[in-house]
Amino acid sequence: MNTIIHKSANRGHVNHGWLQANHSFSFANFYDSNRLQFGALRVLNDDLIAPSMGFGTHPHKDMEIITIPLSGVLKHKDNMANDWISVLPGEVQVMSAGTGVYHSEINGSETAHLSLFQLWVIPEKNGVKPRYDQKEFDEIDRKNKLQILVSSFNSDDENSLKIHQDAQISRIDLDENQSFEYQLISKNHGVYVMNIFGEIEIDVTKLSSRDALGIYETESFNIKTNSNSELLLIEVPM
Repeated sequence: MNTIIHKSANRGHVNHGWLQANHSFSFANFYDSNRLQFGALRVLNDDLIAPSMGFGTHPHKDMEIITIPLSGVLKHKDNMANDWISVLPGEVQVMSAGTGVYHSEINGSETAHLSLFQLWVIPEKNGVKPRYDQKEFDEIDRKNKLQILVSSFNSDDENSLKIHQDAQISRIDLDENQSFEYQLISKNHGVYVMNIFGEIEIDVTKLSSRDALGIYETESFNIKTNSNSELLLIEVPM
């Protein structure tokens, strides 16, 4: 098993006033030649957006974009006839940019900040028809067990959102002093574990809140918790 650790404090950070963003990989003005991507995972941004602020209309092409609100209200508009749709904590949004899409994202609250993760996954094929989907996931269903949020169109999982890549994005909320073994769906994959909150150990590596560990060249790994913890696990081809 090989690993690469990304401590929270070593992420790329920008503060635009209305936006405070932490980049796990090179993005916008943050560049690190050692942090271009993890396999097919190109972007993992941890954004905090001020009330009523957001990103104006902008384009994407040939990318699978997954947005996970943690708190607040995300509002989304695009050129696929989605007009200021609300995406709430507990929901996940996916967008296949494919041949090209324009969209806007704003904080839908006038009083509260919006906290979210946004992931960009490189697709297994380009030029697909753009598409949009979102789904609500009950937090009870990830209590000390894996909850699959996103999987491949080729996957048999019927309860997850779909993207054009042999990937699996999951969450799990583990109680203190728990142990969980993660089984990879392919030996050619790696898993990027983002510790959203809490204190955990993987192998001999300790992770605090917002620390991440990339794991590859293994069929499984074990997670131990030293406190109640919430994890995001992103399995992608390497």
